[in-house]
Amino acid sequence: MIKQLAPFIPSPSYVIRQMLQLANVSPEDVLYDLGCGDGRILLTAVKEFDVKKAVGYEIQTDLYYDTLEKITRAALEKQIRLVNEDLMNADLAEASVITLYLTQFGNTTLKRKLLREVRNGTRIISHDFNILGWAYTKKDDTCGHSIYLYTLPEAVTTDAMTCAYSSVNPHNPQNQRSR
Repeated sequence: MIKQLAPFIPSPSYVIRQMLQLANVSPEDVLYDLGCGDGRILLTAVKEFDVKKAVGYEIQTDLYYDTLEKITRAALEKQIRLVNEDLMNADLAEASVITLYLTQFGNTTLKRKLLREVRNGTRIISHDFNILGWAYTKKDDTCGHSIYLYTLPEAVTTDAMTCAYSSVNPHNPQNQRSR
């Protein structure tokens, strides 16, 4: 049985652009779209925002193959990597921007993984669903859609950081052993 954290509901193109603008996506960024559906965020990030690299995780096989075909037709295989796996298996260490359009349950399920794996300064953009217990950096309401921007570690309280982030994140300088 496939473990989905959200149904496939495509984000409108104007919402995608607003998400990427709100996160100040640039050519230096490596963008991860967790639950990338039909790949429209990946394609927009590469074509319009010129990100260094875009990586999408999609668990639904039919969506994966449809998106792979779009990437190939656009000749973007060198800039976009698509993975047909559960997003909970993604290695997020290189991501500087992470996009989400999951459910409230999906975002809550993903929180611990984000705290463990992302590096300081990573921007997380969520379409329509906030991340409970986190303070967003910015919020934008666009034509009935809410977009939440979180920046780690600032989005998380000091107590949560101590318990969940600082103690396990290998990218946190406090965890690097001195020689």
